[in-house]
Amino acid sequence: MSTFRMVVFLLVVLAVVVGVHSYFWWRLVRAPGWPAPWGSVGTWAIVLLGASIPLAMIGQRAFPSVVQVPLAWIAFVWMGAMFLLFVLLLPGELVRIGHAFAASSDSLASPDRRAFLARAIASVALVGSTGLSAFAMFTALRPVAVKRVRVSLARLPAALSGLRVVQLTDIHVGPTIRKGFVEQLVEKTNALEPDVVAITGDLVDGSVEELAAHVAPLAGLRARHGVYFVTGNHEYYSGADAWVAHLQTLGIRVLANESVTITHEGAELELAGVHDAHADQFGHACDVGGALATCPPERTKVLLAHQPITVFDAATAGVDLQISGHTHGGQIFPFNYLVHLQQPYVAGLHRHGDTALYVSTGTGYWGPPMRLGVPAEITELVLEASA
Repeated sequence: MSTFRMVVFLLVVLAVVVGVHSYFWWRLVRAPGWPAPWGSVGTWAIVLLGASIPLAMIGQRAFPSVVQVPLAWIAFVWMGAMFLLFVLLLPGELVRIGHAFAASSDSLASPDRRAFLARAIASVALVGSTGLSAFAMFTALRPVAVKRVRVSLARLPAALSGLRVVQLTDIHVGPTIRKGFVEQLVEKTNALEPDVVAITGDLVDGSVEELAAHVAPLAGLRARHGVYFVTGNHEYYSGADAWVAHLQTLGIRVLANESVTITHEGAELELAGVHDAHADQFGHACDVGGALATCPPERTKVLLAHQPITVFDAATAGVDLQISGHTHGGQIFPFNYLVHLQQPYVAGLHRHGDTALYVSTGTGYWGPPMRLGVPAEITELVLEASA
């Protein structure tokens, strides 16, 4: 990311952080009017937690690892809790509005009653968000489960029926996801004895220099027909060209708007991969047509594309199956409803015209080490010929 974009991004983040935490202070400290010393404690807690977010972002480049990692944990945990706290405070605004309209006497609108209502809403939101955050962390940090999905394809040759593609996506190796997590993924993936392993982007949040040791276990991935990778948007924030070069040293084939022919049990399948849908902002491009330029029209086509939104181009190009990630399934409910504003599909198996699309909920997590209502997955896609 260029210096200008980074500065603009940080300014936007800072404005949001200041706005949200000002709202928190008003609703959690000022309005309830807690007795001393709780008002001061609450004020300082909000200030320090709010400051942790921009500090953690700056610290990814400016601080040594011994400072960066614990600061990232504090900031990211707070980001998740902050979102849940904000969501739980919103119904309180409706209660206040209803109370304001219903108040027809001095007793109903008395300062004591307003203080009681403010404290009740603040307490419920604080306790609720703490409990939900703890549960969401438990869900995100437990071992990732394997999810088997059968995908029926009309043009799949009978000889290819049963071919298994294991998808890893949105692992986000970085300050809170390290080498041990990657080792577990490799072990579980290899135990499935896949025909193909597909890593569909957002593997890392950091430079090759910072994270090479933590992605090194990926060299141990084994698949009958190879291990393949396509870039996600986060690779472009971390130096996409350097990561493409480095992953190739680990024995991973990077599909950069290109395809390979996979021969399985005497039949052929075209496996294509494209750059991220927004790669044009970084000097690359997502080119589905170019990736399939040399593919015979009658051959079954499987496309690896980080973002589900690429399915519009995939359907036009006659792709039979697109495998994507990016959305994390929303990661923390109810954020999934917001993801729908940016992507046509959020999670699971879908049909877009004649093209099947599978969107993984992600294998890791981004930012907050939390998942609420949306577990992570290692996806085993079993291709089946339609009867």
